Amino acid sequence: MEDEKQEEELEEALEAEEAAEGQEEAQEAAAAGEKKGGVMPDWLKKLRVKEYDAAKDAKESPYAASEENVADSETEGASGEAEQLQQALKEKEDQYLRLQAEYANFRRRTTKEKEELAAVVTQNILTDMLPLLDNFDRAMAAESADLDAFKKGIEMIYGQFQDVLKKSGLELIQTEGATFDPNFHQAVMRVENPEMEDDQIAQELQKGYIVKGRVIRPSMVQVVANS
Repeated sequence: MEDEKQEEELEEALEAEEAAEGQEEAQEAAAAGEKKGGVMPDWLKKLRVKEYDAAKDAKESPYAASEENVADSETEGASGEAEQLQQALKEKEDQYLRLQAEYANFRRRTTKEKEELAAVVTQNILTDMLPLLDNFDRAMAAESADLDAFKKGIEMIYGQFQDVLKKSGLELIQTEGATFDPNFHQAVMRVENPEMEDDQIAQELQKGYIVKGRVIRPSMVQVVANS
């Protein structure tokens, strides 16, 4: 039924178009007749009336209206889609700005926390080292000619200092009887020693240290190289 209706509407539109063309021809003929001073024939008058009615029906036909409705609906659909895209873009921009602000706040917060933590660690280490400073002051102020007593006092302070460093996580890198390891040792000299195997550490020139599993200074050593 819909197909038949569309065909009828299409035929009406075609008839209206033909009528419009006929009307133009009639108008030209009428104009030519008027120029000659003649009277419009009856058949021409009837033709004009018929053409006028056909043109009027064509304008009011549902087919023409449907075309206008389709055009209006397409325009409204495009406008609605553009508004949706603009709204989605605005939401994405707002989300990006929020994430950017949150990241900046996170960086400031973590930086402040690291600074505060480093300050606390430094304060704890210095607090543990204050007794060493006191013992040094006492040793420097003591008036004693007994070198053995002075040496024992220095040894006691040295032991206290080692305890403070160990408490803070400092460990000594062992080199005695060890094989050279570039992760922990720095070879500054190669020596020959038939009594030792190649790549064995012959002598430690400077002690190395580790803090909580991380090397802060490798041991400076001599390495055996017999071949």
